[in-house]
Amino acid sequence: MMTIRPIIILPDPLLRLVSKPVTAFDARVQALVDDMFATMYDAPGIGLAAIQIGVTERVVTVDVSPKEDEKHPMAFINPEIIAVSDELNIHQEGCLSIPDYYAEVERPAAVRIRYHDANGHDHEMDCEGLLATCIQHEIDHLNGVLFIDHLSRLKRERVIKKFIKAAKRDSDD
Repeated sequence: MMTIRPIIILPDPLLRLVSKPVTAFDARVQALVDDMFATMYDAPGIGLAAIQIGVTERVVTVDVSPKEDEKHPMAFINPEIIAVSDELNIHQEGCLSIPDYYAEVERPAAVRIRYHDANGHDHEMDCEGLLATCIQHEIDHLNGVLFIDHLSRLKRERVIKKFIKAAKRDSDD
């Protein structure tokens, strides 16, 4: 059974942890992937890293298919970027852990990744466009990096302050 899990919100320090590689490809990992898809679709979002639901493992789920189309869920376990294009792209990014905040982020327009599927099989994949942006954003999460870290220090500090205030307000209620 799939469970929708709570998403961790900035300024939670868990978001800054570096996730550990998955070493056992078993039913537990498959259940984690299933829960991540349920959580991501419910949010709704196009990508989710396990750390965003409090699991410090290198697992990412992504679905960048347009909403009208059929779902195209993809799970990446222990993903790593092995090549990047010289060409850069700017995309408006948001994050389920930083709700209702969006900013333009510049990243390589295309990347080649290596990863395992839920059964532990190795794969490589070329990603471009929105998929390239999304996979880079999610791999950043696995390394304790948030998309706001790609912004100017001033913008980043402003966002963090806003979320610290909101968290304090919520805990006072």
